[in-house]
Amino acid sequence: MEGEWSPKTKIGKKVKSQEITELKEILEAGKPILEPEIVDVLLPELKSDTLSISTTQRTTDSGRKMKFRAIVVVGDGRGYVGIGSGKSEEIRPAIGYATRDAKKNIVHVKMGCGSWECRCGNPHSIPQRVEGKMGSTSVVLFPAPKGVGLAANDVIKKVMKMAGVKDIWSSTHGNTSNIYNTALATLHALNSMNNLKPYPKKGE
Repeated sequence: MEGEWSPKTKIGKKVKSQEITELKEILEAGKPILEPEIVDVLLPELKSDTLSISTTQRTTDSGRKMKFRAIVVVGDGRGYVGIGSGKSEEIRPAIGYATRDAKKNIVHVKMGCGSWECRCGNPHSIPQRVEGKMGSTSVVLFPAPKGVGLAANDVIKKVMKMAGVKDIWSSTHGNTSNIYNTALATLHALNSMNNLKPYPKKGE
């Protein structure tokens, strides 16, 4: 982080004072992350990867203005991953804005071994089939046995690697050429596991 961070939100202040020491505590409480520095403090080993850089143009009174749009994925390889986008007249600031945005959109991924062909019990895949959608793009992720690897397109692969998932099967539908929507649909699929209610125990 550049310079000294002065948090502006309650959560940011609690993180800086070490009242909150785990990102999972914030996510499970359903609190939004409004300051990317929160993630910098709680996940110091976070890495980032640029999914795409494209150009956008708009017409103004002074003529056409071109901007760069960056799509970035961040993750720690241990169950946390986020997607973000950013625009700027230069590439490097666009990537910086996208990285900050990705940190604010980070989610926790439940890992497991849900494949009936494996059942090793180790957290190398996901525990169950999940689906996510963004716009006209939908992504379905299936648990895969150990050794399969990431059977997915390049965008999904990068998101999975950042999350720390090692084995997966996937299928995509709709406009899969839209990198941002594909990445967000993948993120929504992974995050959907956090919204599933656990099976009730006998007697409940």
